[in-house]
Amino acid sequence: MALLKGRGVAAIKPKFTARPSKCRASPSLLALTSAALALPGLMLPPAHAAFEGGEFNFQYGRYEEGGGTQSQFRNKDNDIQVDSLETSGEIDLTDRLRFRANFIQDTWVGATPITTAPAAAVRFNPNAQTGASPFFDLRGGVVNFDIDTGQGSATIPGTFESVITAETVHVMAEASPETRKQGDFNLSYEWDEAALDLGGGISLEDDYESRYFSLGGRWDFNQKLTTLTGGVGYINSTIDALRFPFRVTSVPVDPEGEVNPDFPDWSVRVNDRRTDTSVNLGLTQVLDKNSVFKAGFGYTHSSGFLSNVYKESVFFVPLETPGMSWLFTRYDKRPEEREQFNWNIGYSRYLAGLDAALHFNYNFFHDDWGINAHTFDVSWGQPIGGGWTITPTVRYYSQSAADFYSPFFIVDQGPFSVGEILANQSQLPTPDHFSSDHRLSAFGALSGGVTLSKQFAKGVTLEAGFEYYTHAGSLKLGGGGTGDFADFNYFLANALLKVDLSALSHSGGGYGEHEHPSGHAEHSDYAPAGVMFDHMLKIPGHFMVGYRYRYSRHGGDTLHGAQAVNDLAIVNNACGDNPCQVTSEHMNMHMHMLDLMYAPTDWLNVMLMPMFMDMDMGLRELEGAPPPDPDAVGGHSHAIEGGGHATGGLGDTRLFALVKLLDSPRHHLHLGLGISAPTGDVDIKVEGMEINENSPDFGKPLFLHYGMQLGSGTWDFLPNLTYTGGLERWSWGGQLSGTLRLESENSSGFSFGDIFQATAWGGYSLFNWLSASVRGIYTIQGGINGQFNGPTPNSAPVDFPDNYGGRFWDVGFGLNASTLGGGLKGNRLSFEWIQPVRDDVNGFQLEREGTLFVTWDLAF
Repeated sequence: MALLKGRGVAAIKPKFTARPSKCRASPSLLALTSAALALPGLMLPPAHAAFEGGEFNFQYGRYEEGGGTQSQFRNKDNDIQVDSLETSGEIDLTDRLRFRANFIQDTWVGATPITTAPAAAVRFNPNAQTGASPFFDLRGGVVNFDIDTGQGSATIPGTFESVITAETVHVMAEASPETRKQGDFNLSYEWDEAALDLGGGISLEDDYESRYFSLGGRWDFNQKLTTLTGGVGYINSTIDALRFPFRVTSVPVDPEGEVNPDFPDWSVRVNDRRTDTSVNLGLTQVLDKNSVFKAGFGYTHSSGFLSNVYKESVFFVPLETPGMSWLFTRYDKRPEEREQFNWNIGYSRYLAGLDAALHFNYNFFHDDWGINAHTFDVSWGQPIGGGWTITPTVRYYSQSAADFYSPFFIVDQGPFSVGEILANQSQLPTPDHFSSDHRLSAFGALSGGVTLSKQFAKGVTLEAGFEYYTHAGSLKLGGGGTGDFADFNYFLANALLKVDLSALSHSGGGYGEHEHPSGHAEHSDYAPAGVMFDHMLKIPGHFMVGYRYRYSRHGGDTLHGAQAVNDLAIVNNACGDNPCQVTSEHMNMHMHMLDLMYAPTDWLNVMLMPMFMDMDMGLRELEGAPPPDPDAVGGHSHAIEGGGHATGGLGDTRLFALVKLLDSPRHHLHLGLGISAPTGDVDIKVEGMEINENSPDFGKPLFLHYGMQLGSGTWDFLPNLTYTGGLERWSWGGQLSGTLRLESENSSGFSFGDIFQATAWGGYSLFNWLSASVRGIYTIQGGINGQFNGPTPNSAPVDFPDNYGGRFWDVGFGLNASTLGGGLKGNRLSFEWIQPVRDDVNGFQLEREGTLFVTWDLAF
């Protein structure tokens, strides 16, 4: 069960996320699988079926938004990208008690419009492609916009031509990458004809936090032909957002202050709360052996700060001069209460003659803001043999506008003189509530997609899906939608791996300590969690699936070589010919990797290893730094005020072949030959608002630091040689590995240095299910070759290629646990902490504080 609010999206599965719409994409890409075609409401908890063992799911999704009506006043598409990762696990604690944990991570780049306005009232910046600089700069003060005709004159960029236009356009901006993380749990107890679910979780991002609680239940009766469901949910959210003063007004907003004393509603920082309370009821009725009917009702009450903290609305005040108006803006102001109602019905029919299933669903949404919405979706599930199933889906959505929505607002008082307006700016009239967020407008949406799934033996399912969506005012049911300035489209692609651990145990797919297909007689023969490619599958035809998590942190002192240095040394020496202005204070990196291994023969294993990662960096001003050069490229001041930089998404994808060289009862040796494909983005940029306005690069994006790009951007060769051995309770091993760049530069103009690593370890079995390990690690990493081939910040050490690479010494401490019996037999869970011992870095770099590895795997 979950509450979903604020963005006009519906979830394909229970989730909670209660953040307001900001100038970005929707809160969870996995939630977007429903094509954003239903407004928020309460999702009904799924009926649970008891089973032994558990399951593990790993899902990745990619959302890209584009389109938009283009004209001479807007020459750029919508540009939003979202990468999303979800991992979940479920285990049976007893035959009736089940626990489920879920982790979701969304990273997005891009933004939705700040506001909308007549083209005659905006000034186009042809260089603005990203960053805090709008694609359109609003003209402040007096504008040649006639509120009676809705027309005004505007100048075409690059010419002296002035044209009369009534076109409405989005005022666009983009922001740096940002990541949201969500963790939740569910505890379910099953009786013969009933179930009770208890859930909770938290969603975290820089400017918004949500915590939720849910309680739900299910009751089966009428010989289990009828099922009633119900539940309640509560979300408490905190908004802590920094509003940058890109508003248009003749009265400045002080970015250093909390509140402008003359305009208290223009506070720079918003710190407020909202709550969402919900209840739902559902009915499922089996009509006959081939048909099922469902109906549900949901109610949500929201209160507190419900406005969008990053949206603005444009107002026009008529002046005494005919055809001229005074323009001013105000931040989005919505009611502080919202009542939302959802009704839904669904019908599913199995068609025996076609061996297919038809699903039809209808949802009606209503709230007291004046929005009424209809959602129709139809899907067809068709098995096509060999364990394959194809499911095409078509969905249509339509909504009316909120009572307080308008693309822009015209004050119905006046005309006024400019002097009168300047003397009474704080009292300029506005409605009680107003918003120009196009997601509150009247529109329709149509989407179509297809999902292809493959059911393998022993409980493994692979699924891939694609959906294309178009949003347009003209698609509104009955007509009357908003103008085409708000039209856009997107596509969503995702892939899912599901491992049913109960099916593995029932099929004999799990393995104990003496029968594992890797050929290891004792579980202590496994290497520590941070060592990759430590073993091979021995039996042809067997698989292994694993999940690998890595967290590393940099912080503390800045090093030059092996010595800590002070701020003045950084200022004078770390930024080339320019003095440094800022430096990194900390950097966190999270990596999630899926390990898929298959043994076509007893001497060859092949592996596929997709990777998802995110990073965040905090920045601070350097003591003793001179004032910044107004003509220099900056790129960090905004980041310091906003909390730093962040990025995330799909990393590079690795393909490996492991070849057995030696295999005896006590000694194992194999060779690994791998290729890293450059699927990680190396073109990630940040806002460029600090570039001097007279520069030809004004408004253009700046590359994010080298170390925060998501991949190498080059094809890389990854060889390794691994030896392992064991005797009774003891185990040992060593590995040599390297990374060789096969290209001299990537698409962004640089290449990372080669890497060589040597490691050795020893382990001891404390119990028959638990072992401990210690290992040493030595790493050499070369510096960066080349540099970014575009505008780049030059005010911090991380902006310069000379400050990357070095030599590093570490020691690791690990634990390795295996399940030896029951429904989870054959699972292995390992932990390892890597403690830095010595750093000898190139240039100036922040010292390392440590790395945590967590791995899980199961062979079958």
